[in-house]
Amino acid sequence: MKHTVLKSTIAGIALAAATGAAWADKANDTLRVAFTKELENVDSYFNSSREGVVMQRAVWDGLIYRDPVTNEYKGNLATEWEWIDDTTIEFKLREGVTFHDGSDFTADDVVFTVNYVADEANGVKTQRNVNWMKSAEKIDDYTVRIMLKEKFPAAIEFLSGPVSIYPSDYYAEAGPEGMGLEPVGTGPYKVVSVVPGQHFVLEKNENYHDSPKGQPSIAKVDIRTIPDVNTQMAELFSGTLDLIWQVPADQAEKLAEMGQFTVSNESTMRVGYLSMDAAGRSGETPFNDIRVRQAVNHAINRQELVDALLKGESQVISTPCFPSQFGCDTDAAVSYDYDPEKAKQLLAEAGYPDGFTTDFYAYRDREYAEAISSYLNAVGIDTNFKMLQYSALRELNMKGETPISFQTWGSYSVNDASAMVSQFFKHGSLDDARDDETLEYLNLADSSTDPDVRVENYSKAIKRITEQAFWAPMFSYNTNYVTTNEVAYTPTADEVLRFTTVTWN
Repeated sequence: MKHTVLKSTIAGIALAAATGAAWADKANDTLRVAFTKELENVDSYFNSSREGVVMQRAVWDGLIYRDPVTNEYKGNLATEWEWIDDTTIEFKLREGVTFHDGSDFTADDVVFTVNYVADEANGVKTQRNVNWMKSAEKIDDYTVRIMLKEKFPAAIEFLSGPVSIYPSDYYAEAGPEGMGLEPVGTGPYKVVSVVPGQHFVLEKNENYHDSPKGQPSIAKVDIRTIPDVNTQMAELFSGTLDLIWQVPADQAEKLAEMGQFTVSNESTMRVGYLSMDAAGRSGETPFNDIRVRQAVNHAINRQELVDALLKGESQVISTPCFPSQFGCDTDAAVSYDYDPEKAKQLLAEAGYPDGFTTDFYAYRDREYAEAISSYLNAVGIDTNFKMLQYSALRELNMKGETPISFQTWGSYSVNDASAMVSQFFKHGSLDDARDDETLEYLNLADSSTDPDVRVENYSKAIKRITEQAFWAPMFSYNTNYVTTNEVAYTPTADEVLRFTTVTWN
């Protein structure tokens, strides 16, 4: 029935657009793109959405760049770097780089940015991305040192991803609010228009430096927030959009069959998971009991979800991190087979022979969340389903007001376990477990310069988290990109939509 409705919907869209479809006009040299979720603030330090990551990589640069195919680290705003000691890195900076407002890039910008974002009082949204830095100091105009609070061997990986450099004078005056409305970076694209959460227009930076990101080809990128996928597809047919992404598997399959579009599927580092309030942050709930949390893990048929809904490059995940990340030891994880009878037995042992009712939160992929909710309902966990915007659910989660929620995390495409497992299990605002033993392991793993010690302690943390069933890891995501046949784009596995690599056919 679902497939019949879907086929009819797409057929209807195609029929409505069949007359006078205006395909991408290369003469205008404008790529028209849809975002599904709202971007709360363009300032890359004050949002935590995937859309924010995409904008960050287009508008700003970091000191270092990691090639998404080879994983090789290359100089970007820095040309070279060296460890002075275990907690100090010195960078030689690229000369001749200018920001979009015409100001020169120097060590002052690095020092100001690092000192600002590392200060917790300034409220960077994802502290894990920056709180390992202590400060920065200028050696000369094109030499700077970054000091770490303690040993942090993943520093280079983080500096190649979520740490962007801002213009010091402008940011000191404009702050996050001003940067969100009139962003200024050194990146391949500059922002010429912002309607917060709705519409963003980027323009090629004609003065872009010799960056490993590559030079932008397309003159303008016009991005609109369109939450409904069917509306996105209708605009793709009518020629008012050129590229949509994060398209559900069923829609992508049908679009691919039509021959009018190019559909690409690529794996991502994003993991879907259920977080349960083991610590009792939302009050006394059934999830305080390990048997209930184990029951949740046994209640869900992860493989069926992957096969029926996600498809593509997705896989079942048993770890609170993505398997490719350094330290994400899949062998250390306790896996829970799909066993609804075992789930019911555990609920009865926990004192819930007739089950219980709970609020259940989600912010994306309603179809996936509803399927998970149905599995829970089947073993006696009745869910009051609550679908929220991402920013709203994140705020509730930070306040400890969500007994159980379906969420996802893409680790900012940082290929280190600390970007996920340490993000959620080190007693921060998003930690629903607050487990001291896990914290001890992660502190050792995050700070050791010995790779073997890091792996050993990440393994212990993963074993502890999964034995205690603090989470119910679900699956990894894949991303479907759909473009008109006039657009050429090859996606990468890090879930970063790179406008610099989009060209016209």
